[in-house]
Amino acid sequence: MKTLLRKKIILPVLALLIFFGTTAFKNDFFEIAKQIEIFTTLYKEINMNYVDETNPGELMDTAIKSMLNDLDPYTQFYNEQDVEASRINNSGDYTGIGAKILTLKDKLVVVEPYKDYAADKAGLKAGDEIIKVDNVTVADFKDDAANLLQGAAGTEVSITYKRQGKTNTIKIIRESLEIKAVPHYSMVDEKTGYIVLRKFNDKASAETISAIRALKNQGATQLILDLRGNPGGLLNEAVNVTNIFVPKNQLVVTTKSKVKKYNKTYYTQRDPIDTEMPLVVLIDGRSASASEIVSGALQDMDRAVVVGTRSFGKGLVQRPKALTYGTQMKITISRYYTPSGRCIQSLDYSDRDESGKAKRTQQENYNVFKTRNGRDVFDGGGVQPDIEVENSKHTPITKAIYNENLIFDFATNYYYNNKVDDLKNFKLSDSEFKKFKNYINTSGFDFETKTEEALQNAIKIAEEEALDDLINTEFKELTKALKSYKTNAIDKNKAQLVDLLTDEIIKRYFYSEGLYTYYSANNTEINRALSILNNPIQYASILR
Repeated sequence: MKTLLRKKIILPVLALLIFFGTTAFKNDFFEIAKQIEIFTTLYKEINMNYVDETNPGELMDTAIKSMLNDLDPYTQFYNEQDVEASRINNSGDYTGIGAKILTLKDKLVVVEPYKDYAADKAGLKAGDEIIKVDNVTVADFKDDAANLLQGAAGTEVSITYKRQGKTNTIKIIRESLEIKAVPHYSMVDEKTGYIVLRKFNDKASAETISAIRALKNQGATQLILDLRGNPGGLLNEAVNVTNIFVPKNQLVVTTKSKVKKYNKTYYTQRDPIDTEMPLVVLIDGRSASASEIVSGALQDMDRAVVVGTRSFGKGLVQRPKALTYGTQMKITISRYYTPSGRCIQSLDYSDRDESGKAKRTQQENYNVFKTRNGRDVFDGGGVQPDIEVENSKHTPITKAIYNENLIFDFATNYYYNNKVDDLKNFKLSDSEFKKFKNYINTSGFDFETKTEEALQNAIKIAEEEALDDLINTEFKELTKALKSYKTNAIDKNKAQLVDLLTDEIIKRYFYSEGLYTYYSANNTEINRALSILNNPIQYASILR
């Protein structure tokens, strides 16, 4: 019943928070005022008369979050703690234990301790399950328990964690940590520089420029810019990074909104670092937002060859709005367009299917645009690379295994049962992959394909129409075929799964820094980029 009552207050809050102070508010003043009044009355009556005790703050928090979930995943409400976390993310400044943490229902899991920082020096390892922070049990903490790990530099925090079935308690002195936008750069051969750009905080362009200059001093005459897994960040830094490779006064991105003042064009403002150096940009399905601005703009200008798999497809722009009591709201205000005119947003949140999921733009509905050299590029679903590395495109079953943390957990067990000394020549054996398959089978993992889901719905409809006896044999045959497919699917996706396992295992022994070193000698996309850069005729022909 509480859930039903909470749902009833969503629409009035939507009117209050989204439209107040906007053009829409002025045009629809009466309707908005009416809804606010209805909401105020309803909210008062619930808190005064509901049979059980209610918590006004929690009730409002549920209403706000439920309301925003009906829009898009990027329009969000930030309480005071969230505002500080956002500031840290954009500035790169962080004070805490120095580890990447995953928040689960009843525990915090150490995803990666940052090399030589507090958590690492105290002995925490990836896979450790934090169950208590000081005197607070994580399972009993209602908010994001990861916030408990943060605090002023120099302060002490007591952490109780489980590792391989044993419980341990340690004390860690919090310290300041600089989260680098460019965590790695190196030479991958005698003339090719390699730069990893992991996020677009306010230091992204400066760190990229420093890396390029250092690589040039080491002899780099061509460059690979790795944006794989980069979720984006600050739009102005995307413009600045693009500006490194193209002249001043070049259009990089345009934003279009229903509110006129948000319609903007962004041009490069500075003198470039290098407009001639051959450049390959690597992207994948987790390259989003600012990463897509950079890769899309460089592609439209024929300044770089884009290699990898289609990017995420986030063409929506957010802006923070200050609210009362130190809270904020991040609102989607516009869509962005690359220099050729493409909007590469892949999901339409205003058009949802029967289950409430936003619909994806279908390929047949993509529109064609032209680069400066007249090459065809398309909108509707992320940046399509010039050279697609098909093996890097994760299949549904690979994604499902990854999202269930099975790869992460297997790597944890591997670390405590194996020794690895040779970084560059590490290779997961067939016997270890067989152990991984057995691990999946004993984990209770059950992957349901979309075909199975559709088939189950079809048989329900057939039962309602009394047709199930007629199609029973065919249904059993299809079910058998799907079961056979799922049994063999892990082997069919062995190459992808081995790559993911290798990445996770290497990080356990050599941290992210070691993984980048391993990539420089073994990664498929980097090797493909190298083959293109080292063949000037092929490089030029791709961009013509």
